[in-house]
Amino acid sequence: MNIQIFGTKKSFDTKKAQRYFKERRIKVQFVDLKEKGMSKGELQSVMRAVGGIDAVVDENAKDQDTVALITYLAESQKFDKLLENQQVLREPIVRNGQKATVGYCPDVWKTWE
Repeated sequence: MNIQIFGTKKSFDTKKAQRYFKERRIKVQFVDLKEKGMSKGELQSVMRAVGGIDAVVDENAKDQDTVALITYLAESQKFDKLLENQQVLREPIVRNGQKATVGYCPDVWKTWE
């Protein structure tokens, strides 16, 4: 397994995800979205795995203006705007190769082991 966790250090669910894998002695690579962010390919891969752009956007993000903007943009523009404004992504995003989850999903992670 090659687990990547994308999130922020302050996110409670991101901490829970890290603890979940640590307790099972599964090595993870943590990527802080405030410092690095996701690449275009990574974001596309996650969106394919979880069912599109609406599944990765956090409706309750602090930056409500950006959430509203992404909601009303044309489909072709949504992805680029999300790539620029990754602070509105739901956390944590956990990747295992082509598989991915958004949010805290231990039931799904169990199937990866």
